[in-house]
Amino acid sequence: MMRVLSLGAGVQSTTLALMAAHGEIGPMPDCAIFADTQDEGAETYAHLEWLCGVLPFPVYRPTRGRLSEAMLGGDDEARIPAFVEGSGLAKRQCTRNFKIRPIRREVRRLLGAGPRSYIAPGSVEQWIGISIDEADRMKPAGVAFMVNRWPLIEARLDRAACARWLWDRYRRRAPKSSCVYCAFQSPEQWLSRQVNSPADFGYACGVDTALRSNANVARFRGRLFLHSSCQPLVEIDFAAIVARRNRQGDLFANECEGVCGV
Repeated sequence: MMRVLSLGAGVQSTTLALMAAHGEIGPMPDCAIFADTQDEGAETYAHLEWLCGVLPFPVYRPTRGRLSEAMLGGDDEARIPAFVEGSGLAKRQCTRNFKIRPIRREVRRLLGAGPRSYIAPGSVEQWIGISIDEADRMKPAGVAFMVNRWPLIEARLDRAACARWLWDRYRRRAPKSSCVYCAFQSPEQWLSRQVNSPADFGYACGVDTALRSNANVARFRGRLFLHSSCQPLVEIDFAAIVARRNRQGDLFANECEGVCGV
């Protein structure tokens, strides 16, 4: 069996990878795969580079291209979660097409199998860094040749325990991974991007504005926003929202396949 760790470079998958490196979770994975949307935050990419330098197994980084460019260019397989004014959350395809499928293609490449080649059921064990407090995100692999495993849940570790382990061993805090414009972010996350990563926040504001171009309004049958208030990101006072503790909540539990943000 080939063992592959699905690496999002967030707190949980970072801890899972390093625990495997220390022999605390086993057996050792053959590799980790980071499916790159090319739109993660600068902190995540810097953390990923550090992580690649300390892991004893290779990290592969397949990509289908830049998600935001594909989405704004009219690719319906690149739809992202966004709020349609007066209609709730729009349909999204990003996780499946820019995370799940690139991982599967990379696994096939590593096995030397073509796009339609037969692979025996259960040939690949995919480790996913979901912790016990996010058990509702557990989902099957969706293809017969891959079987999902959740080692952090087996170890009864929650997100806080992962963060403590990472700090105790490495004196390091992993940023929460997500595309910089992902709508599944709390006010605290938006504020952190605005203050600590102004370039990333500026890019998110640009995507937010572009969603309301005439072409996209017609395409999505309404005006789209990246915040549930249906206000432009650039106009929202996230500091005031956080100060009032008017929390939006962590919406990653709604994420469609359970692999983003870990």
